[in-house]
Amino acid sequence: SSGSRDEILRDKRARVVSRGLPKQKPIEGVKQVVVVASGKGGVGKSTTAVNIALALAANDSTKEVGLLDADIYGPSIPKMMNLKGIPELTPKNLMRPLKNYGIACMSMGFLVDETAPIVWRGLMVMSAVEKLLRQVDWGQLDYLVIDMPPGTGDVQLSVSQNIPIAGAVIVSTPQDVALLDACKGAEMFRKVHVPVLGLVQNMSVFQCPKCKHETHIFGADGVRDLAKTLGLNVLGDIPLHVNIRETCDSGQPVVISQPQSDAVSLVHCAFNDRKPSPRS
Repeated sequence: SSGSRDEILRDKRARVVSRGLPKQKPIEGVKQVVVVASGKGGVGKSTTAVNIALALAANDSTKEVGLLDADIYGPSIPKMMNLKGIPELTPKNLMRPLKNYGIACMSMGFLVDETAPIVWRGLMVMSAVEKLLRQVDWGQLDYLVIDMPPGTGDVQLSVSQNIPIAGAVIVSTPQDVALLDACKGAEMFRKVHVPVLGLVQNMSVFQCPKCKHETHIFGADGVRDLAKTLGLNVLGDIPLHVNIRETCDSGQPVVISQPQSDAVSLVHCAFNDRKPSPRS
């Protein structure tokens, strides 16, 4: 029948497309990998990744959590996690992550001068990503949160195709321009068979500290509307709050420095309700 012929053709196409793709290999010692991504830069992806990692550890002290900064051109995890230094090497020539607030961290920012630009072509960037994935001694981690670079390019594909990922979190502001790219990011993960845990609406509202009037600077509920269109969950609304910016800039993320704040309760509740279940 035509139906069976179409099915055979689809299977054949899938085999042809998958031919030559790398086999997924887990990162040694890591149980679950969660990637935090965005289509567009400047939407607070790294800030969200840092606070998600800290929230995971804070909600269960028995869990070991790591944080990998995969943004080669613009690494920001060292500053946000208040870390400086060069990783030590193990006898097996693996890099030891630097640690703060109980989180094991690795970033290209530890390997180059703080003010030095990374002026590399694609092949060098992919080599660096491979080293960050495979040449780090993470010990035993329950969760590794990966702060992805913005966009849907080589790094995103390489990470998605080389290691098993439990789920992806997409961060966006409610602005239409950001939503266009957030949609592309979500669809990219679906195409490479990575579950999308949901969307985070960042900078959702600004409250005047004096009169308490609320202003939707980047628009209202754009991420919620996109989530409905894509059939995804909204993990939470994070306000545009000066404390979130100041604490990350000072290397004392809000989850650690202001654990009782409203923004922190959103991070705790939203992500921990949707975190990936352990693999069997």
